[in-house]
Amino acid sequence: MAAARPTPRLPIRQRLIAATAVLVLLAGTAALGIGPAAAQTLDFNTQVRPTQPKTAPVGDPQMLVQAGEIQYDYTNERVIAVGAVQIYYKGSTIEADKVVYDQKNKHLQAEGNVRLTEPDGKITYGSLIDLTDDYRDGFIDSLRLETPDQTRFAAARGKRSEGNYTVFESGVYTACEACKENPKKPPLWQVKAARIIHDQTEKMIYFEDAKVEFFGVPLAYMPYFSAPDPTVKRKSGFLMPVTTTSSAYGFGVDTPYYFALDPSYDVTLTPRVMTKQGVLMQGEWRQRLEDGYYTVRGAGIFQADKDYFIRGDGTTTAGFRDFRGSIETTGRFNLSPRWTWGFDGILVTDEAFFQDYHVKSLQSRMSTEYFSNLTEGVSQLFLTGRGDRSYFDIRAIHFYGFSESDVQKTLPIIHPVLDYSGVFGQSFLGGELGWKANVTSLTRQAASFDAISQTAFNSGLCTSASADPAVKNSSNCLLRGVPGTYNRASAELNWRARYVDSYGQVFTPFASVRTDAAQLQVNSDPGVSNFIETGDSSMVRAMPTVGLEYRFPFIAVQSWGTQTLEPIAQIIARPNETSIGRLPNEDAQSLVFDDSNLFRVDKFSGWDRVEGGGRANYGLQYTAQVNGAGAVNVLFGQSYHLFGVNSFTVGDTTNTGLDSGLDKRASDYVARFAYTPNRIFSLISRYRFDEQDFTLQRLEVEGRASFDRWNVSMMYGNYAAQPELGFLERREGVLGSGSVKLDANWVINGAARYDIQNNKFSQTRIGFGYMDDCFLIGLNYITDYTYSNNVSTNHTVMLQVGLRTIGGVSAGYTSSSSQ
Repeated sequence: MAAARPTPRLPIRQRLIAATAVLVLLAGTAALGIGPAAAQTLDFNTQVRPTQPKTAPVGDPQMLVQAGEIQYDYTNERVIAVGAVQIYYKGSTIEADKVVYDQKNKHLQAEGNVRLTEPDGKITYGSLIDLTDDYRDGFIDSLRLETPDQTRFAAARGKRSEGNYTVFESGVYTACEACKENPKKPPLWQVKAARIIHDQTEKMIYFEDAKVEFFGVPLAYMPYFSAPDPTVKRKSGFLMPVTTTSSAYGFGVDTPYYFALDPSYDVTLTPRVMTKQGVLMQGEWRQRLEDGYYTVRGAGIFQADKDYFIRGDGTTTAGFRDFRGSIETTGRFNLSPRWTWGFDGILVTDEAFFQDYHVKSLQSRMSTEYFSNLTEGVSQLFLTGRGDRSYFDIRAIHFYGFSESDVQKTLPIIHPVLDYSGVFGQSFLGGELGWKANVTSLTRQAASFDAISQTAFNSGLCTSASADPAVKNSSNCLLRGVPGTYNRASAELNWRARYVDSYGQVFTPFASVRTDAAQLQVNSDPGVSNFIETGDSSMVRAMPTVGLEYRFPFIAVQSWGTQTLEPIAQIIARPNETSIGRLPNEDAQSLVFDDSNLFRVDKFSGWDRVEGGGRANYGLQYTAQVNGAGAVNVLFGQSYHLFGVNSFTVGDTTNTGLDSGLDKRASDYVARFAYTPNRIFSLISRYRFDEQDFTLQRLEVEGRASFDRWNVSMMYGNYAAQPELGFLERREGVLGSGSVKLDANWVINGAARYDIQNNKFSQTRIGFGYMDDCFLIGLNYITDYTYSNNVSTNHTVMLQVGLRTIGGVSAGYTSSSSQ
């Protein structure tokens, strides 16, 4: 037999490659040719006899091994890699001090500083990992696992089976990062359990004999609980419970169960077990469609103790009934990029249900106000469209009052209300031609009166059905809502141009013509005829308007900044307003005369009133831009009635215009002072002074600051009495809110409304919270008012705790005191 030819010594380049020992194993086959020698070692000076590897099936993934040294145990069919071992297989990487691959049993064992990185980003650390060659089954000693979702597991021993089922013995789980200064320090929170089971098929984590620790101190024990794994966005199961306490129902526990029925829809059922009233059942269905979404929510209870809602004097409140509940729905849908339609709906057994049981309405959940009681429910169907230069909106609305003072028959049902406005694209007579239109149709079953005299306030004659109709007159009451049916269609065509001459003078001529057509059927409820003609009637009115606005800005530029002094004058000519008081005033009851509407052509806020008569508006505006010191803006002006009937001196069914500061030939003076030194601070104040003695009639001062970790806002209001509108005394108060970030995680916020005239806080809120990447806690104390059954002050304490990936829990306590 011829002797084998010795293998020549490797060249320098090949020896360096061999030193890193890059070895290719063909998974699932005998990838290495095994020779007669018992073992073979490869190092810098090793001379090896190349062996021809067996051919692997086409398409099998390759296992790439890199190590400082590789040993071949041909007898036991093992490959041993030693020294900075790295193995790449099917997107996974194993790094270890030593790896032993058993080809016969298809097992891989890694020892010493083991790190396994999987294709989904999970990183597992351990002192010993024993796995099958496809990584589906095995065990890990001294396990530590990190996921791409920044969650972490640790265990004395872990066992993996079927590639998706992992058991952590004496396991620890947390979503918090380890302390950088001291990694051995316990995280903010962690769950320690006798066993933690991660089922990757179900995408669930199960904890057995578990303790929840904060900073290493056990604070809660649960024999068993489960949670979706961090990769899950939607998963059926129990949500964290919520506890509440109330004098109406005692102690209550909400235990919501979430059904993830489909990627596009789900259901949440939330029974609340209460010590005094039994079980309140709540449910919510949500579905997202291709063009929008809708939600349906319901709640109901057969009360165990309805007698709680009997007052001390023996009279009953709205809650005195066997069954109470509500059904709500909301939806929004896109017909096209420009058109949207939607709906809101609410049905409730009584006006006090939401407040008595602290059920969060769909409509109140959309509120972002500091203080927001749900004072009314709105059911509506609408269609909205937006063009480049136009806007369209039509909606039908039904209101449901949640205040004891609300009488449902006095609230209107709006058949629809339509608003349409736009600007023509082509210039007309050198200016801009536009249009506005409004259609309103509504019905009201009974008249709505408000008291304006002390006698009416004390006796309640305006709201009493048994009161003498003769005393329900304009001296004692306002007719806020006219009973019957009211239909009105209005349209306006307007034109405006702007010319600047060589001196910088700005001339803005404008003109408009508006027409209104109305049809009324006014019911003859007691006292209504004292305000408006009852029975059927119709009317048409028109209001043409022409005018000119003049501005002449004088600009001075100095080294320290720029000043602009701008006199403004506006003259308007039009005929008298007709049919004042013959039409109901439904949408123009609010009128505040200040700097914002000084130069408005029509100062009424809605379509039911239209300003008539000649008028001049004039003022002086000063603006300074100071280098490094911000901007100052000051405005001072007045309005003057020139000829015809002053619309603001003629009261309608709601006395709109009276006590407004415009109800005289020369109006009150209005002013504005605004200062913005930088992006951090802003201050604006608005004033109205009596035109004869300069006494303060109205003052609002609002300041905001946002700097460093502080956000502060404060508003002060001072309003003179308006007896014609029912405000018999001066009103004065302060509303403030603020928040401060104590550090990157802690924040304190608060808000308060203080009634200076009555020397008391009317509403307050204070809270603090902590939030980081894995934990949040918030505690809030709120006082506010409810107006159902009687006026009462609610004191609410809310605590919320959340653990990232595990869930959250909240608890609340509410007490009420009648006034």
